[in-house]
Parts: sequence; C-alpha cells; structure tokens
Amino acid sequence: MNFYRDASWVLEYVEKTESKGRVAGSLQTLVLQSCKKYKLKTNPKHIYAAVSSCWHYREFLDRILQRSGILKDVPNKKGQPAFSKYTIKLLVHDLLFSKNKRIQMGKHPVKDFVLKHKTRLNSELVRLKLKLKVTDLKQLIKDDATDITPVRWIRINPVRSRDKQKEVLAELEKKFPTKVSSWAEIVPGTIYHDEYVPNLFGVHPGDKITSHELYKTGKVIIQDRASCFPAHILNPSKDDIIIDACAAPGNKTTHVAAHIFQDQSPEGAQIHAFEKDPERANTLRTMIKTAGCSKGIDVHVGDFTKIAKPASFPGVTGFIVDPSCSGSGIFGRKNMDYHNKNKEESINVAPEEEVAEDIADKDLKDRLSKLSSFQFEIVRYALSFPSAKKLVYSTCSVHAEENERIVIDLLLDSKVKEWGWRVRKRAGVIPAWPRRGFLNEFEEVFRDKQEAQDLAEGCIRVLPREDGGIGFFAVCFERD
Repeated sequence: MNFYRDASWVLEYVEKTESKGRVAGSLQTLVLQSCKKYKLKTNPKHIYAAVSSCWHYREFLDRILQRSGILKDVPNKKGQPAFSKYTIKLLVHDLLFSKNKRIQMGKHPVKDFVLKHKTRLNSELVRLKLKLKVTDLKQLIKDDATDITPVRWIRINPVRSRDKQKEVLAELEKKFPTKVSSWAEIVPGTIYHDEYVPNLFGVHPGDKITSHELYKTGKVIIQDRASCFPAHILNPSKDDIIIDACAAPGNKTTHVAAHIFQDQSPEGAQIHAFEKDPERANTLRTMIKTAGCSKGIDVHVGDFTKIAKPASFPGVTGFIVDPSCSGSGIFGRKNMDYHNKNKEESINVAPEEEVAEDIADKDLKDRLSKLSSFQFEIVRYALSFPSAKKLVYSTCSVHAEENERIVIDLLLDSKVKEWGWRVRKRAGVIPAWPRRGFLNEFEEVFRDKQEAQDLAEGCIRVLPREDGGIGFFAVCFERD
C-alpha cells in the first residue's frame, strides 16, 4: 500500500501540473521533482514505471472510470472520499493493463473496492476496444521506444582527477574494453573517444555507469555531447570570470569549472551560477559539490536579470546563457509533447485532423513566441555587461524561433550593435562539426550573401538521435 500511496501523490502532481497548461519537461523529470517534493522513500524508478504506464493509458482509463461509475461509488469518510481517485486509477490500470492483470497489493479496503467493480470495468474496456476498432489498446499507444538517447556520454572531470586522468581512462577502458571509431558502432562493452570535445567518451546507454566508483566520486560526469559544446566553445582560461545565467542542474557550470580549474585548485569564486528556483539551486549545489568545484563557484538564487547587476560583477569576462526553451531536442519528451499537441483532442469525439493540427500549431507558435521573447531579453541583458568579451547562447531546441531568429534579433538590436558584439566565425566554433545554422533564416534578413553564410556557419546545430544525442543549438557572441 505504501507504494501505491507514494505513486498516487506523484500521479496527482503530474496531472495537476498538466491541468495548468502545457507540460514542460519530460515525464521522468516531473516524477523526480515530485519524489523530491514529497521526500518519498519508494524507489523513484519503480514509481516512474507505474506512473509512466498509467500516463500512457490515461485517456482510456479516464473513459473507463467515467463509464463504469466507480468514482461515484467511492464511500465517504468524515465527509471526504475514503479513497483517492489517483489510487483508484493506478489500481484499475494494474487490473486492466498490467502484464499480470493483477493489483500488486495485499488485503486492503481500496483493493476490495476496486475488485468489487472488476466486472463493470472489464465490460467498459471491451466496449471501448470495440468502439475504437482495436483488439488491444496498445495499438493506440504511441511508441516512444526511440525516445531514448542512442549514446551515454561521459566526460572525465579534471578537478577530481587532477594528474590522474590516465588512470581514470584506464579504469574506463577496463570496464569498456573495446574501443570503436564511431559512436554509431557503440554496443554494450565498447567505448568511443569523441573527436570534438576533449576527455569526452561515448558508451552504450544500457551499460551501467552510475554504479561505478568513478561516477560516485565525481571523477566522471554524465553529460550529453551537445551539452558539452557551450563550455568547449567558450573555452575559459584560469584568468576568466564566468557567469552561468541559467545554471541548474549544473553540467555546463561544472564543465566551465573543468576548463578554469584543470591545472589549479579552486581558491576563490571565478564562476557565478544563477538559478531562480530554490529546489533546482539545491540540485545545482549538489552537482557542484560532487564535481569538487564548491570553492570556485558561487551559487546565486534568483532571477539573473533582476539580481545580477553589472556593477556587482565588474570583472566578468564571459557568459554561458542556456535559458528555458521548448526542450524539443530532449529525449524523454515524446509522450509529453504528443500529449501537449493533442490536448484539445478526445477519444470520445475525435475532431477533424485539420482542426486538431491548427490548434496544435497555434499552441506551439504561442509558446515559442513567449519563450523567444524571454530568451532574447536574457541574452541581451548579459550582453550589456561592459567587461564581458564572449558569450555562448545555447538551447536544446530544434526550432529556428529559439535559435537563428534570436541571433538575428540580437544582431539587429541597436544597443547590441552599439556595444560592439558580433557572431564568432566558424573557425572558433568547433569548425570540424558539420551541421551548422539554417542559412535560409539569415538570407531572409541579410542581403550580403557572404555575411549570411558566415552567420549560419558560426552557428552549430545538432539533430536528436541522428547526431548521437539530444537536439541542440549553440552560437558564440564576441567583441574586442
């Protein structure tokens, strides 16, 4: 019963989050957030498995619960329903859709209550399948088997592995004895040495790295390859002072630290990490501590554009700005994105496809408009710092509205022009990486073909899965 109780709280958190509008982030993220929020003792992986499956079948479950009348039969206790509707939904899911068609619970009043309605529930399930003309509702569940990363990327952390990087690499190669020449060749037990980012390696996502001592001690850090691009492009030295404007969970922050403190121990704060959400700020601090960078990084809790004043950071030389975005390039989002896109639809009365597409397109355009406005403002604010010389802007989005068009709007801004900022050319932005920005976006604004070409070449794009990880965009602004 403890498991179902905890899972009920998580399911309630997910559904209430969804009811407020579009769901941001992956279902896994929401589950982990709620587990932390309620300080649950149940293994989050087990809760995610239950809630994830229940979420997949949610439209069908809601229909069955409604038609069976089970929720109307819930007895009252002191004027309140004796059983949570979320617990009932989880139990009905296990009864109808789990592999064993069993409720995994000992004797309990809520189990007896659900089993009393078993015949009616099964009857409604049969009716629903007949109405939808399927023999199994699994036929209508969107397959998200491809919505996982094809590679698990790990980087050696020089702050924890100073002067022992060869030993760390030897340990990795002991666990992954076969070296392959391309990430596409990765299978369990193999390792790929990345050609674009130093000390970055790819292994099979099925190989367990989190249980390895190297991971537990912070000597290696799991970080997608594309997510490593910002710090690699910024390439801060031991003399730089860097602001990470949207820092949590902290991978990019600690990667910046890996550059600055690779040859020296942190003795004072050279990195200022901003995070407006207190819970995420705690996650950021934990990651920084694990990476051994606490002395070199100051965490500031609050909105960067409100609490970071240029006069308070007169020596800052560079920025990492990776603001909130649509997350359209992230794995684990398909189920949520499909849900967001079809939120206006119903399995009860299906609207015309054209209408549904119009609703989804308008919803996406509105969301991208709001996000791009925020993204523009936060980057522009960072560019206003008089001592800054370089800034990397990045997103995990595939949409031009959040990427090339932000670059264009900034370049056309009178203040940004006055401050002397320009886009760094390809030669200084991982030149060997083949996939660059969308040329057509720049050609529509800049008549000089060479200028448009240079701007597009100065941007980096990464496609989800096809390029070995998440979808990503990065560009570097610089000035003399």
